[in-house]
Amino acid sequence: MMEDKVIIVRNLVKKFGSFVANDNLSFDVNRGEIFGFLGANGAGKTTAIRILSGLSRPTSGEVMVAGYDAGKEPEMIKRNIGYMSQKFSLYEDLTVKENIMLYGGIYGMKLAIIKQRTEELLERLNFRDYANRIISDLPLGLRQKLAFSVALLHEPRIVFLDEPTGGVDPITRRQFWEMIYETAAGGITVFVTTHYMDEAEYCDRISIMNDGKIVALDTPENLKQKYKASTVEEVFIKIARPDRIQS
Repeated sequence: MMEDKVIIVRNLVKKFGSFVANDNLSFDVNRGEIFGFLGANGAGKTTAIRILSGLSRPTSGEVMVAGYDAGKEPEMIKRNIGYMSQKFSLYEDLTVKENIMLYGGIYGMKLAIIKQRTEELLERLNFRDYANRIISDLPLGLRQKLAFSVALLHEPRIVFLDEPTGGVDPITRRQFWEMIYETAAGGITVFVTTHYMDEAEYCDRISIMNDGKIVALDTPENLKQKYKASTVEEVFIKIARPDRIQS
C-alpha cells in the first residue's frame, strides 16, 4: 500500500554537467523496513543519499521522502528524517548532555520536550555517569550509540545511517545492530549504507548500485539464490566487482 511507503523514487536522474551520477533510479522503501544501500566507491550512493536527505535536488524524476518532494520541499524532508554519518555528527568539545540539548534545538523541538527526552535518553542508554563528559573523552562505541540515539531524538519517520559502524569492534557493531532492530520494530525506517557485507545480511532488503544504476534489489536470501552465492559479499563481488572473480 502506498501509505506504507516512506520513500518513493521514480526515474531519478542526477547529473553534474555531462556526468550522470544517478542514472534512472527507481525503488520504494517501506515503513519500519531496514533497507541496505550498497555499492562500490563511486557507484552513486552518496549522491542519491544527499538527494533523499534533502541536501541536493534531483536533475529529473520523482523523489518523495516522508511524504515530501525532494525537488520542491527539501527543508520539510530534513525536519522529518534523522541522519548519522561515519563521523557520528557530534560536537566533540561539548558534553553528552549539551549535544543532546543542542540537537533538540536544531530539530526545532520545544525546550520542555528537549529536557524530557534528554533525561529519558540518558536513562535508556545508562549514560547518567557520562552526562557531563566531553564527547572526545568517550570511547568510540559509546559515541556511536549516542549519535544514533540523537538522530532519533525528534522521532523521525526515517533515519539515514551512512557507514555508521566504521572503525568499531565486532561486539559493538552487534550491539549497534540490536539498536537498529529495535528502532525498525518501532515503525521507523532505517536506510543504511555499509561496507561490511555481513551487515547487509541483517537488512530486510538490499539494493546494489554500480556505475550510477541499481543493478540488484531484493532480500539477501533471494539475491543469494539468484546469483548462486552463499553470502551477500559473493553477490556483491559478482555484480559490482566482477574483475575480482577468479577464473
